[in-house]
Amino acid sequence: MKYGEFMAKLRAGVPHVTLLAGEEPYYIGKAEAAILAALLPDEAERAASVQVLERDPSPYDLAGMLETVPFLSEKSVLVLRGTNFFREKKGAEEDVPKGKAKDKETERLLAAIADMPETNYVIFETGAKADKRKKLTKAVEKAGAVLDAEPERPWTIEPWLRGKLAEMGRSFDREATVYFMNVISAMDPVSLGFLDQELSKLALYTDAKRFTRADLEHAFSSVPEVSGFAIKDAISERNVKKALSILERELSDGVYQPLILAGLVRHVRQLWQAKRLMARGVRGKALAQPLGLEKNPYIAEKLGRASQAFEENTLRAAFLELADADYLLKTGQAGPELLEHAVISLCGRGSTATK
Repeated sequence: MKYGEFMAKLRAGVPHVTLLAGEEPYYIGKAEAAILAALLPDEAERAASVQVLERDPSPYDLAGMLETVPFLSEKSVLVLRGTNFFREKKGAEEDVPKGKAKDKETERLLAAIADMPETNYVIFETGAKADKRKKLTKAVEKAGAVLDAEPERPWTIEPWLRGKLAEMGRSFDREATVYFMNVISAMDPVSLGFLDQELSKLALYTDAKRFTRADLEHAFSSVPEVSGFAIKDAISERNVKKALSILERELSDGVYQPLILAGLVRHVRQLWQAKRLMARGVRGKALAQPLGLEKNPYIAEKLGRASQAFEENTLRAAFLELADADYLLKTGQAGPELLEHAVISLCGRGSTATK
């Protein structure tokens, strides 16, 4: 189940067995913290009742741990971090006979999970997606709850953002919302831990109940992905003053010039491709696949809209100019003036933006 559904289930009562599986460590960490807080609100009691294992015991030994009733505390909570019990086995591994002894160990573990003592709880954690075909996964699903901690994408982030802002007692104004979604679109993958940290820091930076675009720019301006997004966004807007200002900041921060150039080349190539595709009637999310942006259709749609502000000849000329600049920069025959000229050429030809 997804994070929201999983947390709702916890509020109704903590199952004796839970599996937290998936590639988003933020959700796994939050879920573990919620389980432990619900079971053991007292920190001293928690320290005495929780046992954390960083390596998997044998199925036989694990079954014994789950069956053993605690003597010195009211509850026993076992946490297996990085467990491999639920990982998918590929190729020939699945065809290897287990043997009778191994089968008996597994059957004992399945029985222990199905009939946990009232005092005992176990939390399995893995950074991989759980193999739902495994008997053990099915047993946990039947006896308890399984969290599918999948990474968020730019187009799925809004529920998390609403929850985070509500938790903080804050909100975004309209321009801040647009900026945030643009920032998110530049991140692949989206790191919820990073976003949570930056928004919490932003709450300390300002007492305002409603965050503005300026607030978010202050929080995210130093992030390399965001800086790269910002200059591309300024070029798409054909705002030469803004684009040159961002370029100057990147250069002063010591960003590797060929790296900046590579980002510009990719952006211009995608604008050019989007322009040609839209001329053939390809629109909206349909642009994602031919642009190689299947995982981020939001960016594909945005590129399509931005491409309409450019003549195809302008994009072709800029792409060729950037290709020449790439060779000259890498061979030491030129410097940042080539980057500045390329930005001016892109933004300045027929631009209606404020300069």
